Amino acid sequence: MGYSSTSEPVRFERDCPAVMVPQGDAVTLPAGEAGYVTQALGGSFTVYVDGNLFRIAGADADAIGKTPPAPIELPDGAGDAEVEQLVWAQLRTCFDPEIPIDIVELGLVYDCTLEPLEDGNRRVEVRMTLTAPGCGMGDVLVDDVRSKLEMIPTIVDADVSLVFDPPWNQTMMSEAAKLETGMF
Repeated sequence: MGYSSTSEPVRFERDCPAVMVPQGDAVTLPAGEAGYVTQALGGSFTVYVDGNLFRIAGADADAIGKTPPAPIELPDGAGDAEVEQLVWAQLRTCFDPEIPIDIVELGLVYDCTLEPLEDGNRRVEVRMTLTAPGCGMGDVLVDDVRSKLEMIPTIVDADVSLVFDPPWNQTMMSEAAKLETGMF
């Protein structure tokens, strides 16, 4: 899913849970509230309402007249390689709400390990960091990663941990991300 920067006007059709950016505070935006979509990436939305930015989860897309993301499908008998491809595809749908680049391209994912379980299900472990250690959106981003990975059929547990060693820096970004942000 590519970058989408807009200023599309929206009106909340129902009370909607949201997360304030960058503080990370959970709030409810009331039905009838008006604002603008500033970013629509990875199935979630960043909206500008009354001078503040808020992140709306994909599951609540209907509150602003959008379509929630479709469920993820896995072919019958898919092996670990196919599941791992889906894991990386899902990680690429996770975005910092303030930077229109996914966490993989930003270099925030330090490690991703898939562990097959005896019952045919799988566990995934992700070690990731943030662009800034004090970012209030850290827990929100971790929850986003966890919930998106647990949407994948056969993934029964996603253990996502934040680490700050080594500290993130701009050299960890992909060349595409550096070009996108003008840091190349």
